[in-house]
Amino acid sequence: MPKNKYLIPFILVTSLFFLWAFLHNLNPILIPHLKKACQLSDTQSAFIDSAVYLGYFVIAIPAGLFMHKYGYKKGILLGLALYAAGALLFIPAASVRSYAFFLFALFVSASGATFLETVANPYITILGPKETSEQRLNFAQSFNGVGAFLAPILGGMFILSGKEYSDVELSSMKAAGTLLTYLQSEADTIKMPYLVMGCVVIFICLLFVFSKLPEVKTSDVESHTSFSMNVFKYPHVKWAVIGEFCYVGAQVGVGSFFVRYAKYITDTPEKLAAQWLGYAMVGFMVGRFTGTFFMKYIKPAKLLSIYAFISVLLLTVALLTKGEIAVYAVMAVPFFMSIMFPTIFALGIKDLGEETKIASSFLVMAIIGGGVAPLIMGYISDKTGSIQWAYIVPLLCFAYILFFGLKGHKVKQQELTV
Repeated sequence: MPKNKYLIPFILVTSLFFLWAFLHNLNPILIPHLKKACQLSDTQSAFIDSAVYLGYFVIAIPAGLFMHKYGYKKGILLGLALYAAGALLFIPAASVRSYAFFLFALFVSASGATFLETVANPYITILGPKETSEQRLNFAQSFNGVGAFLAPILGGMFILSGKEYSDVELSSMKAAGTLLTYLQSEADTIKMPYLVMGCVVIFICLLFVFSKLPEVKTSDVESHTSFSMNVFKYPHVKWAVIGEFCYVGAQVGVGSFFVRYAKYITDTPEKLAAQWLGYAMVGFMVGRFTGTFFMKYIKPAKLLSIYAFISVLLLTVALLTKGEIAVYAVMAVPFFMSIMFPTIFALGIKDLGEETKIASSFLVMAIIGGGVAPLIMGYISDKTGSIQWAYIVPLLCFAYILFFGLKGHKVKQQELTV
């Protein structure tokens, strides 16, 4: 845990982990909701994830450069401002029921979240001894887990209407001239939740304005290290970037289509499926806390490998079986994927010194995987007529993470003298 002089900054920055988790984990609610309100295919609805993670891809390096030049606090303030602006843009987007407008609003909020992640992840790892950086990051990301389980539950309560009409019923509404009124009512349910979200983020931004955060410099490197691609001279950074691409793709894919998956497998109503997803994300949160504990006795890379292997097995069950057992298998995955992002991140920036900031940008940029995997899954679903078969995508992603945990994370000794 952090030393006393870093305790207050640790607490403040840890609070940010909740915010981006809440943003990400509303997507599994927005996907079926906007699919209904804007009448989209599975592939089109997956662009909700793409808009969010495109923000990460485009903004990650600028965020790293901004942080490198202006420091942690200004990066946090800019990130919170963008996050709040994007949330408030949902109100006019809902008024005009424009899917493109919704995607733009998501992109703006995600750009803010990119700043927050680019700052918070490396900041947490250096607020204390290097030897416990993985534990510290996992502990902070445990609070990320709180946002992960609250988002689908609250989203299901306040965004999803529970009205699920068949194509025949929608055609009848169109013929009667009531379809547009219904679709607009669905879009309007988004306004109040995102207004509240925007106001909360503005309040947190004000807290940071009046708080003092220290700039932490590593002592073993020169502070004027500049941005470059040279960080990839460390192979563990390269494998970690690919690992984060695969992990986020798997995490987003598992959650984003869960409501659709539960409907397909067991004909579960959308509000109930949203609750189930929330319960699954409780497992994600518990996994973060227990993972931090387990790392006292099991090396992070080994625990990562074990959890990746179990995730592959669970998704194999989800692909090959029917009924509730298949749904329960998918619901169990978040517990085991809980430690993956922070562990891959911490292993990827191991022994990089001041270059940690630049490596962090590339690792955050790799989050674009969360925008790619759902598109592939949506395409598979639209082409095969089975959202179940789409879950082969996260299965393959977890298989790569197994490789990273077994071999790809290793830092070669000769590299440290380069």
